[in-house]
Amino acid sequence: MVATLGYQGPADNATGGWWLAETAAAALLLHLVVRRAKARPAAVAGALGAAAVTALPLRLTLHAVPPAGTRGALLGCLLCGLGAAVAAGTGLYLRSLDSRRSRSVAEARRAQRLDLARDLHDFVAHEVGGMIVQAQAARIGGDAAAALERIEAAGVRAMASLDRTVHMLHDDGPRDGPHGLAELPALVDRFSESEAPRVRLAMDAGTPPPEVSATAYRLVVEALTNVRRHAAGASAVDVAVTSTGPALRVTVTDDGRPGRAGPLRERRRGGLGLPGIAERVEALGGDFGAGPAGDRGWRVTALIPLRSRP
Repeated sequence: MVATLGYQGPADNATGGWWLAETAAAALLLHLVVRRAKARPAAVAGALGAAAVTALPLRLTLHAVPPAGTRGALLGCLLCGLGAAVAAGTGLYLRSLDSRRSRSVAEARRAQRLDLARDLHDFVAHEVGGMIVQAQAARIGGDAAAALERIEAAGVRAMASLDRTVHMLHDDGPRDGPHGLAELPALVDRFSESEAPRVRLAMDAGTPPPEVSATAYRLVVEALTNVRRHAAGASAVDVAVTSTGPALRVTVTDDGRPGRAGPLRERRRGGLGLPGIAERVEALGGDFGAGPAGDRGWRVTALIPLRSRP
């Protein structure tokens, strides 16, 4: 701007060539500043750059022979102003695309971290809880050899879950599918073998969609883990997974009473737990509930649509 207003040189053809090159360079610089600079510097520099590009024709029109006149000067400034607007506009548009892309990447990374945290909570914590129960049972006079064998098996399963979670971080190679209802009988058998309350499983679920099956499995895992942690004196747990028309109903009920904080509860505070399961159920358009089952016991229920709600 200062160079334009203070220019006293000729307005010949050579000067015109340099003027065109300078105008193009200034418009490109304006575009880059608007797109790349931080918000406040971009606004200030963009406004000054647009004004400088718009005023560039005055360097020629003020010194042309014969004079270009007011109309010629205004026309030149208008054309350069339009060019500056296009340069700044494309910079703003690409800046918005960059910002949107960055937000999408951040949201995807956050979702991935939440998925990994849920995997660790739902599966690894469940197996570690079983190992602690087995160790407690062996310490108070149970079959130590059998308990150690079950602890070893639970540790192997926990390591497999960790390996699967780490494997999900890799972009290449095949990935194992999520846990589902087909694995529920084996889960129930392992739980019943670990000096825990006896589990009665009633399942008539057909073949639900994978995301529904995985959510139902996670709910049962979390409910059984909470039985270990909180249901003192529970002797039985009823797990029912049934298709009820257009939805899958999952119910886990125990007959225990709220217990004192034991080793599991003391070592783990917070976490995802049932709130995380509730979010998954609600994300699929379902309903989730957890509360007392009469005078004694606790019930966790979920009704998950087999098809997404519109």
